[in-house]
Amino acid sequence: KILSGAAEAIVDNALNGWGSQPSAFPAEVRQAYVEALRTPAHAHAICEEYRAAATLDREHDHADKAAGRRIRCPLLALWSGQGALADWYAGEGGPLALWRGWADDVRGQPMPGGHFFPEENPARTADLLAGFFSETGHGISPRSELPSPSL
Repeated sequence: KILSGAAEAIVDNALNGWGSQPSAFPAEVRQAYVEALRTPAHAHAICEEYRAAATLDREHDHADKAAGRRIRCPLLALWSGQGALADWYAGEGGPLALWRGWADDVRGQPMPGGHFFPEENPARTADLLAGFFSETGHGISPRSELPSPSL
């Protein structure tokens, strides 16, 4: 009820205050976020995701580590270069070193922008994703070779 009752304030706080440029979010995008928070099922799903991250996901991670399970597919990690993520995990060697504890084929980099860097830098994000999928044999062409989307 709190999320749906204060949807606009929550969206404004996130989109204006998490290190991303507010101009990256046109009015129609902001409104879509607000409407999603006003939908009870969406608000519930958001709460469940945060709850799982703090509880169930951690339990599953510990069980996977104990069993020696690793991520066997190539992994691309991208994160905000303006955020605190690199500092938070500096003791572990940074985000890539942290992921290398879980997977053998890890690549990635910090991205310009804040928390919502894909919205701030969609072309760069798309190029990195397309390159990753192409390099790892998943047959996706670089963005420059893809047809322009029709709106």
